[in-house]
Amino acid sequence: MQITLKHIPTGCTEPGHMGADQHEDALSLLSVIIPARDEIGCITSTLEHLFVELRLHAVPHEIVVVDDGSTDGTWERLLSLVERVPTLRPVQNSGPHGFGRAVVCGFEHMTGDAVVIMMADESDDCRDVVRYWKLLNEGWDAVFGSRFIRGGGVIDYPWLKLRINRLANLLIRLLFRIRLNDTTNAFKAYRRSVVEGCRPWLSPHFNLTVELPLKTIVRGYTWTVVPITWRNRRTGEAKLKLKEMGSRYLFICFYVWLEKYFSGGDYRKSD
Repeated sequence: MQITLKHIPTGCTEPGHMGADQHEDALSLLSVIIPARDEIGCITSTLEHLFVELRLHAVPHEIVVVDDGSTDGTWERLLSLVERVPTLRPVQNSGPHGFGRAVVCGFEHMTGDAVVIMMADESDDCRDVVRYWKLLNEGWDAVFGSRFIRGGGVIDYPWLKLRINRLANLLIRLLFRIRLNDTTNAFKAYRRSVVEGCRPWLSPHFNLTVELPLKTIVRGYTWTVVPITWRNRRTGEAKLKLKEMGSRYLFICFYVWLEKYFSGGDYRKSD
């Protein structure tokens, strides 16, 4: 199941169809960026499963894992995995730490012309990465996964976080007048042209998960939505602290909202 929610190109008669003149250049390499901080308990299985899935489906790729100041031996584990996962490219974020900073560090080191941002704790399904790649190759600028549409799902989502998540996404939908109902989820895919076209990045922490898709939408890139599944981490501690993120999410939402309504289209994608 695939749901097209935005920016149907001119001349298209069916949702989800893109005219021949809308197709971008064929993609040659997928970069999967995985920020990791103190993930020694799960990083091995995450990388091995991802590598097997991408190789099975002949997806040309690199896996850029950004160690964001780990103190539990994650970096040493990454170095030891290079032989078993030959497409792995370990990178250390030597600057200030934070989820958003680690992702941007990954942007600076990736060589692919498309990118998927994925969590290190194996909460994201690596089979969905393959689906993202196929949709990007159909010509979409971005592919957003949603856990809350038909065909998607969550497993062991803490009830309080789930309720806060649904409220936050409802507010974003109302603020931007969009139908996307899982904006805050980090697990999304973009062409490199989107990453470059949505600079500058302002979010040093998990609020980058909101900045990326909202700028993609506001700046006029094409996007589509597919159902995905999510499983709560089975080892380690969650890095997202809700009490620390509320004001940061609000700042980014209002910043992009101001761009949408008051920038005069200065940052929109050039046709």
